[in-house]
Amino acid sequence: MKFFVDTADVDAIRELNDLGMVDGVTTNPSIILKSGRDILEVTKEICSIVSGPVSAEVVAKDAAAMIAEGRKLAEIAENIAVKVPLTWDGLKACKVLSGEGRMVNVTLCFSANQALLAAKAGASFISPFIGRLDDINLDGLDLIQDIRTIYDNYGFDTEILAASVRTVNHAKDCALIGADVMTAPPSVIKAMANHILTDKGLEQFDKDWAKTGQKIL
Repeated sequence: MKFFVDTADVDAIRELNDLGMVDGVTTNPSIILKSGRDILEVTKEICSIVSGPVSAEVVAKDAAAMIAEGRKLAEIAENIAVKVPLTWDGLKACKVLSGEGRMVNVTLCFSANQALLAAKAGASFISPFIGRLDDINLDGLDLIQDIRTIYDNYGFDTEILAASVRTVNHAKDCALIGADVMTAPPSVIKAMANHILTDKGLEQFDKDWAKTGQKIL
């Protein structure tokens, strides 16, 4: 499973990228707001750090304006994935932009039917939001499973990009289901390395090593 990092924090992206933990980056208007930076400037910097897809989201609501914004964002770098919402106009924009050979990430997906439409429109990525479904007492992981089944049934090339990943269990379950990509904040990706038994084991090793009176260096 590919790891995309859901942030515009370039220092965090560099750290994870240096460890080989970043296959791409996703941003949205809320993330750009949090960064406090100009969207074109920060996105260009991110694209210079990461070789994989970097999602940059349009903010227009009608198809023609989405297409214009998407083309502008795609000029930033070759690895831009234009992010459009899963609305009828967003699907129209997806069809045009993907037809021009651009990567398109269709976002804010909350049903398998929506995901099917996005694949038909030529989306490179579909972004179902796990955490937001959990917030309204629906199982977001069920949606990942449904999309996986539908895409496998018909051989769609659209990659399932599990989004709104909030916990390490989300990450594990997405991998078990077969999501192609997971996008998560740096904190969630780092937390995947944590386990209480690892901590307890290291603590015991430290105590035992001290008793040997030895040094390696």
